[in-house]
Amino acid sequence: MEPIFQKDFEITDICVDRYGRLKPSVILFFAQEIAGMHCNELALDYDTLAKRRLFWAVTRHKVQVTRLPMRGETIHIETWPMPTTRVAYPRSMVAYDAQGNELFRSISLWVLMDLDTRNMILPGKSGISIVGTLRGNELPSPAGLIAKPLGSRQERTVCFTDLDRNGHMNNTRYLDWIDDLLPSLFHAKHSVKEFTVCYLSEAREGQCLDVQWDFLDDNCLQVDAHRKEEEKDARIFSARLIFD
Repeated sequence: MEPIFQKDFEITDICVDRYGRLKPSVILFFAQEIAGMHCNELALDYDTLAKRRLFWAVTRHKVQVTRLPMRGETIHIETWPMPTTRVAYPRSMVAYDAQGNELFRSISLWVLMDLDTRNMILPGKSGISIVGTLRGNELPSPAGLIAKPLGSRQERTVCFTDLDRNGHMNNTRYLDWIDDLLPSLFHAKHSVKEFTVCYLSEAREGQCLDVQWDFLDDNCLQVDAHRKEEEKDARIFSARLIFD
């Protein structure tokens, strides 16, 4: 099987914000969608893994943006699995415009989870082998984000439309939640250039998350979401976004 999977995507109304730019959450959707398409060809799709009581989960994402495409553009995306590590299956992605100019690139870390226990299964014990490719233009693997004191906070409840087929909050929704923390006036003047998201624990329907955020400097926003879990504080996700 060809290690590089390619697909064109049209930027339609549902993909863009009020200013016609591709939403950051849709970059993650494209990454998730094209990874799923490639997994179908590799016979590692959701239904096949479910028969083995396994499913894919993404634990970290890092994205660098050269330019956010606009409504009406058609973009070309390439993705490929990188060599498996001891704990994860890294995957790289690059998107280009119609003229072949790079738009954005990402690296994501995927793990296999037990469908019943929700525990992570290490690659060496999963029985799942993927041949990785290195093309020389991959982003470095994203590091974790250290929790910091953050000045603003908002409570938000996980709802039905936040959920995916695994019954937990879909990774793309985190970026929509983060975008909603900032008003239109900010988004009119600033565009995201880089972001890292770490998914630390599942968020399920009805759970109330304490979303905390602050600008660490003029253009760097950090967001942390927590919930109370048996009187203990559980960190659900963390993100850092750099704007122009």
